[in-house]
Amino acid sequence: MAGGYFFLLVVILNVSSSFQTSDTVNPCCYYPCQNKGVCVRYDPDQYVCDCTRTGYYGRNCTIPELLTRIRDFVRPSPAFYHYILTRFKWFWEIINNTFIRDTIVRLVLTVRSNLIPSPPTYNSAYGYISWEAYSNVSYFTRVLPPVPDDCPTPMGTKGKLELPDATYLVETFLQRRNFIPDPQKTNLMFAFFAQHFTHQFFKTFGRMGRGFTKGLGHGVDLSHVYGDNLERQHALRLFKDGKLKYQIINGDMYPPTVADAPVYMIYPDNVPVEKRLAMGQEVFGLLPGLMMYATIWLREHNRVCDILKKEHPVWDDEQLFQTARLILIGETIKIVIEDYVQHLSGYFLKLKFDPELLFGVQFQYRNRIAVEFNELYHWHPLMPDNFNILGQVYNYSNFIYNTSMLTDYGVEALVESFTRQIAGKVKHFLFMT
Repeated sequence: MAGGYFFLLVVILNVSSSFQTSDTVNPCCYYPCQNKGVCVRYDPDQYVCDCTRTGYYGRNCTIPELLTRIRDFVRPSPAFYHYILTRFKWFWEIINNTFIRDTIVRLVLTVRSNLIPSPPTYNSAYGYISWEAYSNVSYFTRVLPPVPDDCPTPMGTKGKLELPDATYLVETFLQRRNFIPDPQKTNLMFAFFAQHFTHQFFKTFGRMGRGFTKGLGHGVDLSHVYGDNLERQHALRLFKDGKLKYQIINGDMYPPTVADAPVYMIYPDNVPVEKRLAMGQEVFGLLPGLMMYATIWLREHNRVCDILKKEHPVWDDEQLFQTARLILIGETIKIVIEDYVQHLSGYFLKLKFDPELLFGVQFQYRNRIAVEFNELYHWHPLMPDNFNILGQVYNYSNFIYNTSMLTDYGVEALVESFTRQIAGKVKHFLFMT
């Protein structure tokens, strides 16, 4: 949690600091280039701003070109768009039932994709354009260049010589004192879905170094269901009818134990071996809400396999498994766009998942998770002070790593309880919408 907010708070704390000058300072440490211009140092104290395709020119890329002036003049502000999309419900109800909806959704997708640098520009190891930043997907990409190593302060030229202690900043500015219900009535089903869903591509690998990730897919690949490598996937598979391994408890299907599916899972020593469930993501034993979603997707995968086998009796285990995975990926994206992002946006325009909307349209297809996105996507305030399961209240000490809660209550009871319980308000609700 500390990483993203730590960066933002350091910027806020240092904006009023004095501006340092020196003949030997790397001029790019002053970040002179504006509007996404790239600073290129060609002498110890000289630089040039590359303004290519920024729509600006001049020494620091600050003078708008004619087309930029026209575009900025006629283009409504983001606040205007938000105002229109979140009001006039009667109007959007009409739009949502016409072809205009598809046109607007296509526009939304293409406009948002154009905000993503393609190809990726930087990573944490290189503050300049490089093939490594583009091709080495073991790094998170970066939208903003890192501060050059030879700058006089950690923030470039402003601020103190040493950054404030991260723990102090978190405890002072970010620690929650009182639970505040989310004003949009967001419930715990949403909170656990967010946590479960994002663990397939937010996999910071600090032991490797700054900015590394274990999630080489960088997108919706359901590695949190199937494992992020072939060895883990094979340990979770039944290798019969395309299905994943499972166990039956009280007539219902649940994830297998680590004894039956020997994958690495993170459990404390006090969790009995027979209670340790095996899932695609090693941290999902932490919370019953994560185990609940793992169970839901396990059941859905095996259900889809049954349908596919009935419709295609000649398909072997591998084709059934691979096809079911593709179907579940599509289901996940549909839920994320039409329910998850829809709820976050607050728009009356109904968002839509339809890949055909982008056929023949120039579009950013390559998935690369940016370190800025990774650092800011921390919504811990969504979690309540305690959890109410069918009238029984559990604190965190009784909730975390409680695998028995899933099997004792059952998926249906957890879904009902998490649906009714309101999540907390996130003060800094940062998202790509």
